[in-house]
Amino acid sequence: MSYSGGRSGSLEDQSCSVNEKAEKERIAWITFKNEIIRLAHTLRLKGWRRVALDSGESISVERLSGALTNAVYVVCPPDDLREKTEQNKKPPAKLLLRIYGPQVDNIIDRENELSVLQRLARKKIGPRLLGTFSNGRFEQYLNATTLTAANIREPQTSKQIAKRMRELHEGMELLDEEREAGPAVWKNWDSWLATVERAISFLDKKMLSGNLGPVRGPMDAWKERGLVCGVEWAKFKGMVDKYRRYLDDRYGNPKIIRDHLVFAHNDTQYGNILRVRPDDTTSPLVQPNYEHKQLVVIDFEYAAANMRGFEFANHFTEWGYNYHNERDPHAFNPSMYPKPDEQRRFIKAYVEHRPEYAHPAASTPNLTPLSTPQIAPTTPSLNPTTSGPSSSIVEFMLDARVPPGGWREEEKRGEDQVDQQVTELMEETRLWRIANSAQWVAWGILQAKIPGYDAEAAGDAEGAQPAPAGVPEEDEGDAEAFDYLGYAHSRAMFFWGDCVKMGLIGKDELPEEIRGKLKMVDY
Repeated sequence: MSYSGGRSGSLEDQSCSVNEKAEKERIAWITFKNEIIRLAHTLRLKGWRRVALDSGESISVERLSGALTNAVYVVCPPDDLREKTEQNKKPPAKLLLRIYGPQVDNIIDRENELSVLQRLARKKIGPRLLGTFSNGRFEQYLNATTLTAANIREPQTSKQIAKRMRELHEGMELLDEEREAGPAVWKNWDSWLATVERAISFLDKKMLSGNLGPVRGPMDAWKERGLVCGVEWAKFKGMVDKYRRYLDDRYGNPKIIRDHLVFAHNDTQYGNILRVRPDDTTSPLVQPNYEHKQLVVIDFEYAAANMRGFEFANHFTEWGYNYHNERDPHAFNPSMYPKPDEQRRFIKAYVEHRPEYAHPAASTPNLTPLSTPQIAPTTPSLNPTTSGPSSSIVEFMLDARVPPGGWREEEKRGEDQVDQQVTELMEETRLWRIANSAQWVAWGILQAKIPGYDAEAAGDAEGAQPAPAGVPEEDEGDAEAFDYLGYAHSRAMFFWGDCVKMGLIGKDELPEEIRGKLKMVDY
């Protein structure tokens, strides 16, 4: 309702105001769409030069939900071009447009991300990168549906995710410099630390002063929760440092960790996993052996070298989130963390999966038995094969090839070996869960817009083309629809719960006001 001088405006004034707003939004959308067409022309996206400049009203642009750091749109060409088949020309393909969020310049290394996407493209992993501009990019659009919070809990889907995860870990080789740098979780933590420290110190000071002011809306919800990290920043950071020393002591030698790093996605939440719809019933994707390949992981912004246990811990923790929950999408629910049998099912599917591009005599993952951290293990293949020709008559004598104890005994040894690997990876997952929580606590603080805090302006991203202008008004404020400080606080309670469980701190050493808020998982 329109107000003037303390009195409500006339119905005519209200109608005029609504009409003006609608017209403003319509013009903003057309400007935005015209910019998309201009970029598509400049980047020479296949077929899109047939779409006339300044014909924004003829294309369809639909905002997708689920992306926390970007604005993501599906861009469709004009209907008449999609219908025309003259001269056997294919119509322009649908596009996925990703515009980077304003708060991520200090979080994501875009140059490294684009390098990763190019490496993935050479391996035909994930959607194709079609073109980039200063703060966004165009990607291949996949005819797919995004998984839901319930989907990733489904037994069959969970096993399919595990298989795809193994294919990513083994399909992408780490660069020497990536392996030498160690786990990316600590690279992120160290590079984010100064910026996080400034922001959280500001919040801690406000909280401890008691002069918080009124709670006017969701942006002020942190005032009612207490310290974001549950304790003052210095104590939280001190516990992260203590935990890192604990990890170093547990493994004994940094080389052991480096030897077991894999190329990890590091953000396998349900919104980043798509299920492609096969074009027809003859597609290989409907065959049981290939059905898991219907799943495609997107958003490789945080992809880097990490331990398998870190990757599993990240995915399992995502079971505890529902980002579409209207009441508290930012909150972690520990009761939803996968039970031991669900973890075992996932990791067993991972261990037993044999990516078809792998050499048949290749060993299964080089896993870390934490009971003997000083030794870098080698795990023999679960499916040993002979290689090369042989003229020995033994090769043709069935009885001679029966292993000691018989085939059933050999099968039992294989099953025991898988069980051992699964148990070791479950322990590694539990061990790296604290690191995962620490990283996302820092991420939540970095993402938040804090009233009254004058953060340093991030430098403009470099790129060949400027970002699309005139982003429609419906996008404004979307970043604050998600309570990032609430997310950081909730994750911090899980961090402290795991620190207590691991014996790094006693529960009675924590402030009384957070002891009852700890989020704890007993497995």
